[in-house]
Amino acid sequence: MKKRKNIKNLILDVDGVLTTGQFLYTNEGKFAKIFGAHDNDGIKLIGKLLNIHVISADKRGFGITRKRVVEDMHLKLEFVGEDNRLNWLKKNFNLAETIYIGDGIHDAVIFDHVAYSIAPANAFYLARDRANFVTSHRAGEGAVAEACLHIIEKFFKLKTKARK
Repeated sequence: MKKRKNIKNLILDVDGVLTTGQFLYTNEGKFAKIFGAHDNDGIKLIGKLLNIHVISADKRGFGITRKRVVEDMHLKLEFVGEDNRLNWLKKNFNLAETIYIGDGIHDAVIFDHVAYSIAPANAFYLARDRANFVTSHRAGEGAVAEACLHIIEKFFKLKTKARK
């Protein structure tokens, strides 16, 4: 892990972080993802403190993700494949100023390069083992909201109205 400077960026993976990680299929293919109701509240609390960026490697479900993340939550979204994710992050962000929330095998590798890493309770074991913080909530069930409250208190030394 790199030495921490001022934290300026929050990067979130979509599937398995903002969603439960489950994909719903019919014979025609993927048609739905399950996003949690509470995570947007946490993002709203932290939105004025950090540059928030969301990434997804799910090409077939990208339209579903775009609807929720861009249109409903008003966040920046990029398609970034797992094999290119670390290079993309290094090119676009100062990783010493970046918090990354991820859940998978590829995310665990990124955890070693960012200032602070967070994994949902139900993340793949490699991500949980390497994360600086593991939420008590599962992905798509308030993990991001919990992570946002944790970040606000740890890095900005603020008490949120929700925690008073």
